[in-house]
Amino acid sequence: MEELDLIVESVQQDMEAAIKHLDHAFQRIRAGRASTTMVQDVMVEYYGALTPINQVANVSIPDAMTISIQPWDAKAINDIEKAIINSNLGFAPSNNGINIILNVPPLTEERRRELAKQAKSETEDTKVVVRNARQNGLKELKRLEGVSEDIIKGIEADIQTLTDKYVKACDEHLKVKEAEIMKV
Repeated sequence: MEELDLIVESVQQDMEAAIKHLDHAFQRIRAGRASTTMVQDVMVEYYGALTPINQVANVSIPDAMTISIQPWDAKAINDIEKAIINSNLGFAPSNNGINIILNVPPLTEERRRELAKQAKSETEDTKVVVRNARQNGLKELKRLEGVSEDIIKGIEADIQTLTDKYVKACDEHLKVKEAEIMKV
């Protein structure tokens, strides 16, 4: 019985991790307002090593449409600017010698639709991960020996219930993100 509980727990942990990944992916999809998460994945070549931008500079949001990046080392300002340009975020950085300013342009209707499509794609990918976790759990159940068929059927039903719950959670996350993106 302990093995059965471990299988269900493992499936649930995998599904929970998929939802956390979806939340992280949604943070990178901007919804018209500036956010530090928009640049968190930018890697800067700093003294020969790729380093996250938040480890070489202070990233702040002075207003709803501006991201300010102030390097701790003034020599790194050009490297940071180059990393932002190469990251394909769609921002044109302006450098005043002390810090880098990124103006976040308001979203057009077309861009909002593209971002909503991107959010939907991330959601579908997450649903695939949830379903794969279900499949892995069912394979583990089939490998067990000496367990009655009724117990296995019950555990399979539990795993399916978990799958339904997490797929529904994906859809709810998408609905919230789409509303956020489409809000003008």
